[in-house]
Parts: sequence; structure tokens; C-alpha cells
Amino acid sequence: MAARAYWQGQIRLALVSIPVEIYAATRSGAQIAFHQIHAPSGKRIRYEKVAPGVGPVEPEEIVKGFEVAKGEYVLLAQDEIDAVKLESKRTLELTRFVDMDEIDVLYFERPYFVVPADDLAEEAFIVLREALRRTRKVGLGQLAMRGREYLVSLKPCGRGMVLETLRYADEVNKAQGYFRDIPDDAPDPELLGLAESLIGKKVAKFDPRTFHDRYVDALRDLIERKKKAHGRKIVEEKEDAGAGRGANVVDLMAALKKSLEKPEAKPRRAAKKAPARKRA
Repeated sequence: MAARAYWQGQIRLALVSIPVEIYAATRSGAQIAFHQIHAPSGKRIRYEKVAPGVGPVEPEEIVKGFEVAKGEYVLLAQDEIDAVKLESKRTLELTRFVDMDEIDVLYFERPYFVVPADDLAEEAFIVLREALRRTRKVGLGQLAMRGREYLVSLKPCGRGMVLETLRYADEVNKAQGYFRDIPDDAPDPELLGLAESLIGKKVAKFDPRTFHDRYVDALRDLIERKKKAHGRKIVEEKEDAGAGRGANVVDLMAALKKSLEKPEAKPRRAAKKAPARKRA
């Protein structure tokens, strides 16, 4: 378990309060981090915080400001912001319960593990967890974390529970604006049957270990080749743009049939990284 909880407080259901701790359920994957470099000198670009007419300023001289008019700001110190009274800073009150499949996937943002804060909280925690599981409901409430108040959902997960931050309604674009020009025609039954057969060939249980970030692998390979090239520019030949989009496919029926005839390759697990070689 993580050494430090992301949030500590209580879940409130009517008159019942359950002390809990919340931990991040995800972490950032392997990424390639680039720096900005001044090409002629090879020196890294640095940024300074400056005020017009003043020049560089010290970090302790910087406060937060909200612009109320052009060039006019209300200044706030961090302790003033931290002192804002909001009950959801310490309490997640479950105010509504909905069916598990009722929330559109567009609203889900980030998951967190929820655990009882101590032994005394375990009984009430388990009762709430099992009640949600048996009723197949998700609890909804609002929770203040890291400078904003989130809409959140709470549902069972194994022996614990998972809290997921949700987007508010005004943060989600309406799908109609993007989908209105797509015709609402019924597909050809034979074409539909072929497509269903093709999907059936690829049905498998979800295993995230069978996928990995191939773009990161390609960048690592490029960096390694660039090192060996001693600065010589390396540019891959571009693939035919039409080939990737199936530009030559004229007959959808023939394409689906050909896809069904193609032998299915078994999914490969992500390759284990080789241990780094010691430098001489």
C-alpha cells in the first residue's frame, strides 16, 4: 500500500460515518521525456519567471491572482485559499445511488482505491461495500481534493471499493453535434453477419498485459540508432497513406470475406525489458 494516502476523511451515509483513506489506483506508464535544447550550443533551454518592468522574481514573491478587469487582479495567498470552508474537504456524503451501467463512459475520469482508515471502520465499510454489490448500485457524491470539488462515484472492488472522479455535465461535449451527419440506415444483413463473424474470431478475455506502448519502443530504438549515427539525421520512409486506410478496398463484401479467411494471429504478451548493460 502507498505510504501516504491521497485523501483522508469519512464517507457519510445518512447518520453513518465511515473513516476511510483514498490511494491512487493508477500510475504513469513509461514515457520518453524530451528537453528543449539550443541546437548551436547544445545547451538546455531554461525558463525564468519575470515581471514586466521588474525582471526575474523570487518564488516567495509570487501569489495567485484572479483578473477582475483588464490588468486588475484580486491577490490571494495560499493559506487564504486553503482556509476556504467546504464540508466535502473531509466528508464524502453519498447523496444518490444509480445503476452500475447508467453512467456514460464519457463521464469517468480517474480511479482511486478506498480502504477503511482503521479496524473500527472495517465493519461499516464492509456493510456498505456488500450493500452496493447486492443492489448493483453506485453511490454518488462530491469530494474536494487538490484545489477543486469533484463529482465522484463509489462502487465495490474485491475486498475494497473504488472511487472514480467524474466530469460535470458542462465538461462533456454533446455527441449529437458530431454524429448528426451519419446516416441512420439499417446495414445489409449479409454484411452485418460477416462483420459479426469477424468480431467473433477476435473475442478474448481482457488482459492488459498483452498491450504495451509501441510508440515508446520506437522512440527508444530511434534514440539508440541516433547515438550510433553520431548526429547524422535519421528519417524513416513514410508508408503509403492510402494503404493504411484501405483506400484500395472497393467491395466491402469481398474485404470482409477475405478478412475471415485470414488466419488469426495469437496475441503476444508484452516483451520483458532486457536488463540495462553496464557501462565500461
